[in-house]
Amino acid sequence: MHNVTRRNFLKATVAGASAVRALCEASPARRPNIIVILADDLGYSDVGFQGCLDTPTPNVDRLVREGVRFSNGFVSHPYCSPTRAGLMTGRYQQRFGHENNPRYDPKDEVAGLPVDQVTMPQVLAAAGYATGIVGKWHLGAAPKFHPLKRGFKEQFGFIGGGHDYFKATPDYRREYLIPLERDGKPVVENEYLTDAFSREAAAFIRRHRKEPFFLYLAFTAPHTAAEAMLQVSDRYLERVAGIEDEKRRKFAAMVNALDEGVGQVLSALETTGLDSNTLVFFLSDNGGEMKVSAGTNRPLRGQKGEVYEGGIRVPFAARWCGRVPAGKVFADPVISLDIFPTAAALAGARLPAGLKLDGVDLMPYLAGRQSSAPHDRLFWRTGGGAAFAVREGRYKLVRIGEQTELYDLETDIGETKDISASHPEIVKKLDETREQWNRELKAPLFENPRPAAKKNP
Repeated sequence: MHNVTRRNFLKATVAGASAVRALCEASPARRPNIIVILADDLGYSDVGFQGCLDTPTPNVDRLVREGVRFSNGFVSHPYCSPTRAGLMTGRYQQRFGHENNPRYDPKDEVAGLPVDQVTMPQVLAAAGYATGIVGKWHLGAAPKFHPLKRGFKEQFGFIGGGHDYFKATPDYRREYLIPLERDGKPVVENEYLTDAFSREAAAFIRRHRKEPFFLYLAFTAPHTAAEAMLQVSDRYLERVAGIEDEKRRKFAAMVNALDEGVGQVLSALETTGLDSNTLVFFLSDNGGEMKVSAGTNRPLRGQKGEVYEGGIRVPFAARWCGRVPAGKVFADPVISLDIFPTAAALAGARLPAGLKLDGVDLMPYLAGRQSSAPHDRLFWRTGGGAAFAVREGRYKLVRIGEQTELYDLETDIGETKDISASHPEIVKKLDETREQWNRELKAPLFENPRPAAKKNP
C-alpha cells in the first residue's frame, strides 16, 4: 500500500513515539475503536442467535440484534493456535508454517508465531492506537513471542493454550497452572477466570476512553481446563439448573459466564459514551468440541479439528451502532482473516510495502457500497496436507488423504450427501485450485504436542 518495508515497520513498532508517528496516516480527531471478542471452542449452535435453546446468551444475542450476523462465518483453521495466528496476521497461517499448536516451552524459539510476521496490534499501535490483550495468547511461550513484543502495549492473561479457572497458586511446571500476567509480570488472581477477564476488559475500555484503542479479549471459555475438566462457579450453574445432563449443564454455565463478560464490555461502552464509535467483532476460534466439552454444532457435520463445517464455521457477528446495519444477516462467506484489514482500514493505518493479506476490508460490503462477495473462494489445510477444504460459492471440496468429497452447502449445510460422482468437472476445478494454493504454502514449522498432529483429527 505504502513505501514502508516490513523490516522498518517491525522496528518502528518498538522504536518509540517518533517512529510511530512517522507511520501514521493523517486521521480524524477520533477514529473508531476496535474490539475482537474471541470465544474458545464455542460450538456453532451454542448461542441464542444460532438457535441454542438451553443456554441463555442475551448479551451475545444483542450483538446481532444491533449488528450483523455472518451466517457463513469461518475461521482459517479448525483448532486453537493456527486460527489465532491467522487472526493476528490477516494471512493464511500455513503461508508461514504456523499450522499446529505450539507446545508450552519458554525455551523453544521455533514453536510460535514467527517474528517476521506483521501483526494487527503492531499496525494499529503504529497508527496511534492503544492496544491491549486480555486472556489467552497461545502463539508461543518463548520471550520473543510474548504479546508485548508483538504490538500489544498492555496485557492481562497467560501465554499458554489453556488455564485452570480457579487455582490462584501458580505452578511453572504445568501449562494450565502457569502464572497469570499483567504486562509480563506474574500476578495472583482469586476471581473466577472468565470473570477476571471480563473485569479487565471493561477496565481497559474505561482507561482508554479518550483515545482510539484496540482490545483483543480472548476468553478461555468454554474450553476445558486441564484433565478435560469443565470448571464453572456455582452462580452460573444456578442459571442453567434445568439442564439434566451434567456435562452439558457445566458447559452451558461456562457459556453464560462468557455472555455476562460480553455484557460487561457493552456496558463499559455505554457508560463511556463509546457505543457509536466502536466496532465489536464476536466469534469462536473453531467449532465446538462435542465429546469432551459437550459443545454442539448442529446442524453441521464434524467438530473441532476437522475441516468439515463443524470445525471451521463458527458463530460470527459484528456490531457498530449507526455504521453497521442492525439486524442484518450477511450470507456471503467471510473469514476471521478479514478482521485485520477491516481494522487497519478504519484506523487509517499504513501497511508495510509488499505485505499480502488474505483477508479483505468488510466495511464496503456491510455498508452496501460493494455488492459482490468478499471472497471468490476460501481454503483450509491441516496436518501439513493431511486434510484440505475449498469453498467456492455454494460448493465445498473436502479432501482427506486420498478421499475427495464435494458438497452443495446451499442445499446440504450438514454435508450429508457427497455429490462428487455427479459433478466431476467441479471436483476437478476445485482440486486444481487447491493444488495451486497449496504450492504457495510452507510445511509446518513445528508439530503439535500430541503425536496425532499429522492426522486429520
